Amino acid sequence: MHEIVQRLIRIENQIKEESTKFNIPKVPKIIAIAKTFPLVSIMPLIEHGHLHFGENKVQEAKIKWTNIKKEKPRLNLHFVGKLQTNKAKDVVKLFDYVHSLENIKQAEVLSKCESGFKKKLKYFIQINIGYETQKSGIASKDVKNFIEVCVNKYDLNIIGIMCLPPYDKFSEKYFKEMKNLKMSLLTSHHNQSEELSMGMSNDYITAISYGSTYIRIGTKIFGERK
Repeated sequence: MHEIVQRLIRIENQIKEESTKFNIPKVPKIIAIAKTFPLVSIMPLIEHGHLHFGENKVQEAKIKWTNIKKEKPRLNLHFVGKLQTNKAKDVVKLFDYVHSLENIKQAEVLSKCESGFKKKLKYFIQINIGYETQKSGIASKDVKNFIEVCVNKYDLNIIGIMCLPPYDKFSEKYFKEMKNLKMSLLTSHHNQSEELSMGMSNDYITAISYGSTYIRIGTKIFGERK
């Protein structure tokens, strides 16, 4: 068995154990973040049957995934980078999930692209949970109104919220805030916003304990990026 597949299986088993420990009924999905890694590193996971992969650059994703997705339509490709509206058409055409929706302009353009391709994606609203000026995302206080606009005006399928905690601080505080925000959205009848995209190679166990349903793991699966 390929070493990359062995790493994935170890992570899957660990996640199942943690989910049982924290009494979490829904085992989180693992998004294998394949950015910068070549197809030779990705194919063992695809052949193993893994279905969720992430990329942060549209052009790289087009080169790597266009043909594979035609051959294997069950694959789910997640866009996890900063979303530029001039790339929206390519994103809608190739990807299945977007984890970085954060403003009205994006919502408007994506809605038009979906109509053009007759295709519906699944979206996470990116929350700037650490209020960092250098990071994308909207403030927690604005997310309810933003979801209502995305759903009611632009007919986007908003399935949850996503965050990237500050790198130099403990993630737990921010994961707790995200969990509370999710519960607030659910009690406000935003029933479509039940998913949490949070946790990466260094903190996914903590994220699971706070209810993450999608974790984004790259180096822990593929090894260090060169």
